[in-house]
Order: sequence, then structure tokens, then C-alpha cells
Amino acid sequence: MEERITLTLKEIKRLKVIELTLRKQLSCKEAAQRLGISERHFYRMLRRYREEGEQGLAHGNRGRRSKRRLSESVRGEVRAALEGQYRDYNSRHLLEELKAHYQIKLSYSTLQNLRREFGYRTPRHKKATPHRSRRERKPLPGMMLQADASIHAWLEERGPKLALHAFIDDATNYVWAQFRTQEDTFGYIQVLRAICLSAGIPMSLYTDRRNIFEANRQLSIEERLDGIEPSSHFKTLLASLGIDLIQARSPQAKGRVERLFGTLQDRLVKALRAANACTLAEANQVLEAFLPAYNADFTKNPVQSGSAFVAWNPQHAPDDFFCCHYTRSVRQDNTIAFHNTLLQIPPTPFRLNFARAQLKLRQLPSGNLRAFLKDQFLVEFIHDPTVEARVECF
Repeated sequence: MEERITLTLKEIKRLKVIELTLRKQLSCKEAAQRLGISERHFYRMLRRYREEGEQGLAHGNRGRRSKRRLSESVRGEVRAALEGQYRDYNSRHLLEELKAHYQIKLSYSTLQNLRREFGYRTPRHKKATPHRSRRERKPLPGMMLQADASIHAWLEERGPKLALHAFIDDATNYVWAQFRTQEDTFGYIQVLRAICLSAGIPMSLYTDRRNIFEANRQLSIEERLDGIEPSSHFKTLLASLGIDLIQARSPQAKGRVERLFGTLQDRLVKALRAANACTLAEANQVLEAFLPAYNADFTKNPVQSGSAFVAWNPQHAPDDFFCCHYTRSVRQDNTIAFHNTLLQIPPTPFRLNFARAQLKLRQLPSGNLRAFLKDQFLVEFIHDPTVEARVECF
């Protein structure tokens, strides 16, 4: 006995029209018009129905394997990748890896269908967000950079949590970044220094409202009488470079750098894993190799040609700008107190005693501390976290 097929809704409609035609309740022309086909095609359909019955109404390819179906070997390789080291890769990233390492080229929808079929859905899900007005990109690179830091288990279980300090150009999505053990002022200073010396000085910087960018300390009465405004080390640096500071009131306002961390916490973590990076130094080595390829893939063309970056003046010493400034009074024993440590000021050819003198200090990102009397360099204290600070004269 021949197995009865299950008709689709479209085929059931055709069956009813054919039955009306056979009962002489519809002409062939009217039946063709009702089905939206030509009269000639309806005659072919009617003939197949008379010869094969309901089976003749089913599509001829039903039950046949598509010629475009992936081979079992390719399906097996994709499944093995999903079950192995690529189990937490999103679909776009996995497409790139399959093409690079397995020479498998798939469309995005094909890979999505395979993931659903194998039971390995994409690990990242988009959350519904409230309606916000879109802010258009800046037309020129260098008009505005967005900056933030992400404290994350970048090394997974192989090492400690690190803070990734990142700057992204609003016009092009170009990224500069560096790892530090924690989010601090020097992390932002080091990345900004690399930007200014390579690309140039940007016009403005978009940040959040952390104390690193805006000091919230209470001023003394003397400072208020002198008209001094509270300022952080980083804000003072921006002012010296002529960079405008813009502070966001919500994470969504600087969404470009926030989305950047979402991408890096997916891709960069896997690059660090592949390199088996376990320390801060190894993480920065991997990051240095990772960023050029990342920028090549994700950088966008600006709306306008040109650049708003201002080239760095080679006559300016970078160490005079990219540092933290302090003022200290020298004690009677020619020492100064800095971060709970007493530092000895040695005698110099032009002055032997510095008691009661007001010294200007510049702390570099390396931790080294330089002391100046007005504009005269005195001494540099070399920072070594393993031993007490020692003095090195120049």
C-alpha cells in the first residue's frame, strides 16, 4: 500500500480547486486565476493529479537531498570545532577562524543554522535597551577620543585580573590600548603619550566621571582665596596639551568604547589564551601584536578627508608633560616626604643646602621621580618596587 503524503497548505488549496474543476463548478481558466498560475500550468497540474493522485501535487524535489547541502565531512569539522576550543566563539568570530585554519567558507546564516542544529547557540545575546537619540560620529579623526578602562579576567585562570586602558577614535574606531595591574592615572597617561607621539594631539577626550579625570577633593581656605580650582593630575595634563575634557553622565553616552570592551573581552581573551599569556608583560606583548590586525579589520573611513590631530612639537620633551606634578618643601635635613617615604636631596655644584626650598616634582609613568628647583634639575629617584628608592644624580 502506497504511503499517503502530507500536503502543505498551498498544495491543499490546489487540491480543492482541482476537485471543484472536476465537478464542473469551475472552468480551467477560473481555476488558474484563483491559484495565480497560467492556464497552461493548471492543465499540467490537472494531468499529474489524474495520473498520480495527491502525490502528483507534491513538489518533485520533496524527500531528495539538496545539491547545495554541506558535505558530512564539513559538517563534522564544524561540529568538532564547536565542541572543542571554539565553543565560546560568537558566529562571526568563528567564521573567521574556520576560514583561516580549516579553509571552510560558510555564510553567516548557514553557520547559525548549524549551531541551532547541533545545539551550540551563540554565547552572546543582545539585551533590549531603552530608546536613545543617536549621536553622529565626528567627521574627522582626532576630533574626539573616547577613553575608559576595563578590569577583567583577561588572562582567565592563568594569571591575575588586569586593567585594559583603551582609547578609541570616534570618527574611525581606531584603538590604542595598554594593560596595567589596576586602573590608574598612569595607565591613561601612557596610552595618551603613545597617541600624541604617533598620531598627534587630539582635540577632545570623552570620559566618565571618575576621580582620575575630575578631582572631587575639598579645597583649603587658602586655595579658595587664591582662586584655585580642584583638578586631577590627568586633567592638568589635558589642559597643558590643549585637549578639552568631556565627561559623560551615563555609560551609553560613550557607547563606542563600551562596545569596544565587549568585543575585546571576547576576541582578545582568546588571543591571550592562544599565546598562553600569564603575566602583565606577556599580555602587553600579545596586545601589541593584536591591535594592528584588529584596527585593520574594524577601522572605518572618516566622513571627511584630513585629520584634526595636531602633530607633536619635537622641541617639547614628552617627560615634561606626561607625568604627575607635585610640590614639596625640603626639611632641615635636606629630605622630602613622598608617599610615606623620606627621600634625600644630595648637594649639587650650584647649591649645597636645600632646607626650606620649594621643589617641584615630576613622577613619570615608570614610577621614577624627578626633583626640580624652579627649572633647575636636581636629582631623579629611580623607582624599584622590590627595594627602597635609591638616588641617581645626573
